[in-house]
Amino acid sequence: MCQICRMGRPATLDDERKSAFEQRMVGALNDAAMILMTSVGHRTGLFDAMADAPAATSRDIAARSGLDERYVREWLGAMVSAGVIETDAKTGTYQLPAEHAVLLTRSSPANMAIAAQFLPLIGSVEDDVVACFRVGGGVPYARYGRFHEVMAEESAQTVIAALDDAILPLVPGLRARLEAGISVLDVGCGRARALLQLAEAYPRSRFTGFDLSEEAIDWARGRARAQGLANVSLRVRDLSDFDVTAPPAAFDLVTTFDAIHDQARPMALLKGIRRTLAPGGVYLAQDIKGSGSHAGDMAHPLGTLLYTISCMHCMTVSLAQGGDGLGAMWGEPLARQMFAEAGFGSIEVHALEHDVMNSYYVVRP
Repeated sequence: MCQICRMGRPATLDDERKSAFEQRMVGALNDAAMILMTSVGHRTGLFDAMADAPAATSRDIAARSGLDERYVREWLGAMVSAGVIETDAKTGTYQLPAEHAVLLTRSSPANMAIAAQFLPLIGSVEDDVVACFRVGGGVPYARYGRFHEVMAEESAQTVIAALDDAILPLVPGLRARLEAGISVLDVGCGRARALLQLAEAYPRSRFTGFDLSEEAIDWARGRARAQGLANVSLRVRDLSDFDVTAPPAAFDLVTTFDAIHDQARPMALLKGIRRTLAPGGVYLAQDIKGSGSHAGDMAHPLGTLLYTISCMHCMTVSLAQGGDGLGAMWGEPLARQMFAEAGFGSIEVHALEHDVMNSYYVVRP
């Protein structure tokens, strides 16, 4: 047989491998449905209503939650099928096991239901992203209605809860300097939860936050007013030209929390951060932990999720601005290279026990 004909023949299928993948796909479909219903359970407060509560009927659970019983009953069906909630067929009651509640409720420091919200959120722009696959371009921030809300919830666990005890101590003497009074900038601050917490804890320091999202900045300003924080300034700002518009030597500390990789011009932002650091200043960055290669990220415990969020949000919002589309999984090697190119001479990388998703960089000129 000629080589071309041989190449055109279908390969012999490995039935075991095919069957294993089929089972995996069936499991994935069920797990994806569970994630969607987990997001619903979080947003409606159903998990919180069922935690530390005795077994109850769907009617009692709905009444306790202030929700429609028919929807609650169908949701319970999905959660029982998924093994998240237990049911007693004799009594017709349902219960959330304590071991599950500790990972699904707002009272827990490790509420995984928060992260479940990312899947339906990014799924809502699937049509837009599919169009970009065909014609290029990107999907703008405005299409992601709840993104900053969900990010604020997520950062409450990864950043806010660990800020004073784990993150600030990465820079020796930083808390003492904050207590004495320094100037701090948080770039890509979103709803500025970290900045507001610092401003309350360190009233002698001055805090500035920049973000592209008007909605996020408005929310943060309202919270700052409610907390009576006079040492906070928040501005809507496009940072794509920060390399030339950043105020020179203006800040003693600059922070970015999960913000560099989705910028339109990440190198311009990094050069602007270098430009705006005062003598003796330090840049503290949290960003996604990656290897910089697809093969290297195969062992990442959240690799599939992070690449998906990157494709459906981080990369595409950058491309929508005519940007670089760096993507969430840019990785430590490229991060080091870009920090150096931006003019930084000292780059430390830290891993924190509570956060398998991110690396923490302490960067100095």
